[in-house]
Amino acid sequence: MAGAEIVGDTGERATPEDGLRRGEMAFYRMTLALFFAGCAVFSILYCTQPILPELSRRFSLSPAEASLSISVPTATLALAMLVMSAVSEATGRVGLMAGSLLAAAVLQLLLAASPTYGALLVLRGLQGVALAGAPATVLAYVAEETSPSVYGYAVGLYISGTTIGGMLGRFAVGALADHFTWQTALGVIGLTGLALSAAFAALLPRSRHFIRRPFALRPLASTFAAHLRDPAMRRLYAVGFLTMGSFVTVYNYTTFRLVAPPYNLSQTLVGGVFAIYLVGTFSSAWMGRLADRTGRRRILWVSVALMLAGLVVTLATPLWLALLGVAIFTFGFFGAHTTASGWIGKRAQFGRAQASALYFAFYYTGSSIVGATGGLAWSAFSWPGVTAMLAVLLLVALALSLSLRHIPPLVPQAKPAPEVFA
Repeated sequence: MAGAEIVGDTGERATPEDGLRRGEMAFYRMTLALFFAGCAVFSILYCTQPILPELSRRFSLSPAEASLSISVPTATLALAMLVMSAVSEATGRVGLMAGSLLAAAVLQLLLAASPTYGALLVLRGLQGVALAGAPATVLAYVAEETSPSVYGYAVGLYISGTTIGGMLGRFAVGALADHFTWQTALGVIGLTGLALSAAFAALLPRSRHFIRRPFALRPLASTFAAHLRDPAMRRLYAVGFLTMGSFVTVYNYTTFRLVAPPYNLSQTLVGGVFAIYLVGTFSSAWMGRLADRTGRRRILWVSVALMLAGLVVTLATPLWLALLGVAIFTFGFFGAHTTASGWIGKRAQFGRAQASALYFAFYYTGSSIVGATGGLAWSAFSWPGVTAMLAVLLLVALALSLSLRHIPPLVPQAKPAPEVFA
């Protein structure tokens, strides 16, 4: 489509070569808006993580049952994203993302009033559906609207937002639950989500390179099938599943580990542990730029190897050393996620929204399945059991990352495949 004239959401005429670049005010508005979106998505999606032990006590739940408050929304999110990616092709990227963030924030306010754990899980499931429009669409938006030279950097800033949101949201929930109630904590996250969704809608530039396509199931299925036939895409999807599943499991059961002997930390201090996410803020932006310069084939396997090394260090008993292991693990995870998700957007020559939706569907399915399974490992063998389970998964992810070095890049197509966009 090089040089083709496209009509975007605003009706402006633009060409793909007109992508946003550093130095342009619209580029900085976009990156700030994406940062806010990342904050909103992760602060809402993982808001119950620091209070899993409290939910377990309050509702008489096992660790695995309490972790369903994370697994249920990530599962519904994964499924809904597959549909939302097609909805974004028919309705536009910007409006869908803004509406998703707003709906999730409203549901968060209702979540704070949940009378039973069953009601809480229902609302969490609905939140997963509501949130799906943002991650299902963001990579396609960035790929369409930015210059190739800053694509990795822009994706990295979005993921930096997820780290800040994840860190601040978890810390705030832990501290507020310690000094007030867990319901108050969840309500504050809802109000914050409303503010972030409003800022996102005000800042994000309208699409200029987006092409509307009617919603149809057969072309949608054809697009998904085409991406799944690509061996590189399959490996990247699997890496997303394995690394995200490992990441969520580490943080889920670190909370249980730290409130138990020999640490006996308060909810506030456990929430403070999520300040380690700041490591991921640096990692995602820095690794995104590094991948742009040196290539994703080199960066991905190194990032997964760092996750594995950090996981081993967490086995140490001294608190400072165990937390150092979590920090190394976190640095590696966000490097791997930035690299793999950015690679998806660049490799997809058609149906970018569907390509990224598949990645995030696998990614959040990993969070749901591995996160819940980790509860069984924790109950049976405590932290060594969790570590052993995740080490196996990360070794598989490392092998897949190394194998990607030998898959040749695709030859650019002159136009989208007709069977996909018919």
